[in-house]
Amino acid sequence: MIGVAVVGTGFGQKVHIPGFQAHPHTEVVAVYNRDLDKAKAIAQSYNIPHACNTLADIVRLQEVQAVSISTPPFLHYEMAKAVLKAGKHVLLEKPTTINAAEAKELYQLAQKAGVIAAVDFEFRFVPGWQLFSELLSQGYVGSKRLIRIDWLGSSRADAARPWNWYSLKDQGGGALGSLGSHTFDYIHWLFGPVRKLSAHFSTAIPQRRDPSSGELKPVETDDTCMLMLELADGTPCQVSISAVVHASRTHWVEVYGDRGTLVLGSENQKDYIHGFRVWASQPGKPLTEIEIPNRFLFPKNYSDGRISAFIRVVDQWVQGIERKQEILPSLREGVYSQLLMDLSHESNATSSWVDVPSLEEFLAH
Repeated sequence: MIGVAVVGTGFGQKVHIPGFQAHPHTEVVAVYNRDLDKAKAIAQSYNIPHACNTLADIVRLQEVQAVSISTPPFLHYEMAKAVLKAGKHVLLEKPTTINAAEAKELYQLAQKAGVIAAVDFEFRFVPGWQLFSELLSQGYVGSKRLIRIDWLGSSRADAARPWNWYSLKDQGGGALGSLGSHTFDYIHWLFGPVRKLSAHFSTAIPQRRDPSSGELKPVETDDTCMLMLELADGTPCQVSISAVVHASRTHWVEVYGDRGTLVLGSENQKDYIHGFRVWASQPGKPLTEIEIPNRFLFPKNYSDGRISAFIRVVDQWVQGIERKQEILPSLREGVYSQLLMDLSHESNATSSWVDVPSLEEFLAH
């Protein structure tokens, strides 16, 4: 059993703790919350032996061999750095850090420490996505001509939703950070690297009320992102991301080629993991749904689909730890996603196309 400490108890409590407790090779031995009373209450309710309110206490525990970090993005860099310097394996939530330089430093630290560092890019492990990936790799669409991605949700559509760190750019907030970080990873996974990009951000709700003071405070971050990418193979890719729209087609990926079309989509508003289906067609023929083979299905479905996908991420991480081998998705993939986010901010600020270096170039620079 690998002794794991869970740092961050929002998403950590909803997904990480149940995911680790369900995995046969991991045991949650410690939990962190900056409020010690909260940490103790959570530890008691999940039967976790240690509750801590400092990261130093977490990494000092001999039972802790690995740490998952699901705090807000602006805390990732310092926390992950402390974990890596203590020689512990790390599983990091996305977005990886606040900028690509920080992500790169963490990647290099993990390499130096010889530990296994993963990022929770869970779409790689969702059944419909795995079928979609397989069909693409088998050349179903032929030569790609156009990729269209829409990820449209209403998580921040209510103007009464209070102001918090998500409204601050320097704390990693915004739709690009929460959704775009995933999108950039799966574009890289499914279609390969990006050559150049153009980004335009907008904010539909420019002020939100601070719950502590009651004052209206400015929202510095994007809630809608429009992206145009040119992939390294020349394929154009159009991406629309929004967290403030009420749409029935919540998450859709369409690939058009000279030999066929592939579509992956979900209309599940309440669970962004469950509900993905795959359709395919040859030129001149109607789109037909393709059944997802049993070999891709989750062995167990949870009411919160994120747990099902997270357990598969944990499985990869555990295999890497046991075999002492780097895995996918590692911090390397986290660096690339973060680099594309940084360049998107640059493009939005300058209203121009921006060239994207290769990941190898960026890491070597």
